[in-house]
Amino acid sequence: MPSFAFLASDTPEAQSALARLTALYDGAPADDADVIVALGGDGFMLQVLHRYMNSGKAIYGMNRGTVGFLMNAYREEGLEARLAVALRSTIHPLRMIASDKTGQDYEALAINEVALFRQSFQIARLRISIDGKVRLDELACDGVMVATATGSTAYNLSAGGPIIPIDAPLLALTPVSPFRPRRWRGAVLHNRQTVEIEVLEPEKRPVNAVADHFEVKSILRIRINEERGSSCAILFDRDHSWDERILAEQFRY
Repeated sequence: MPSFAFLASDTPEAQSALARLTALYDGAPADDADVIVALGGDGFMLQVLHRYMNSGKAIYGMNRGTVGFLMNAYREEGLEARLAVALRSTIHPLRMIASDKTGQDYEALAINEVALFRQSFQIARLRISIDGKVRLDELACDGVMVATATGSTAYNLSAGGPIIPIDAPLLALTPVSPFRPRRWRGAVLHNRQTVEIEVLEPEKRPVNAVADHFEVKSILRIRINEERGSSCAILFDRDHSWDERILAEQFRY
């Protein structure tokens, strides 16, 4: 049986759950635990996954937030048995290297997506290259993102991007409100490919870059690729696996 520790977000629902679970179970200190049981929503789950990346610890979420797509159902009984048979998935993040107008480079990891957004009322103009070859000379849009399989059901899905099974070696390149070319709806890329995006007219049309919770303002260019040297592990109940969630999401209407 793996040892486990509880972590909770600051919301009243999560804090109440923390109090009840710590009264029921003898949890270990987080540093000594094999599994971190995260109580909160998807945003808190992302924070915990970042915090314990490359630690060898697995993260098991129980939903005390809203959507909870990355979370398991909240039930207080039988937690030890659930953890013992939970399915484990390994997630590799994206690495973002963004250069701003001062010439400084910023590096960050993203579990869900790396996204670019227009910073002002002016529409963004972007040039997109894949593995060093220009594939789109100019994309006029509100923004664009590269999403992992984990992030494909989040902002990527809301922007009209594809849902990707978690074990598929793919990334989604998805525009946000594309104006020109109007019919371009994005691309599905192999996870070994590198995306480079150049901001056109950066003074007139400034653009920000965001890797999960890390933001860089007024960038000139960005490079995005999967970071195979980094990983985090997430656990799901067998009766509601990630594969089942992905399949069910594609039949929602």
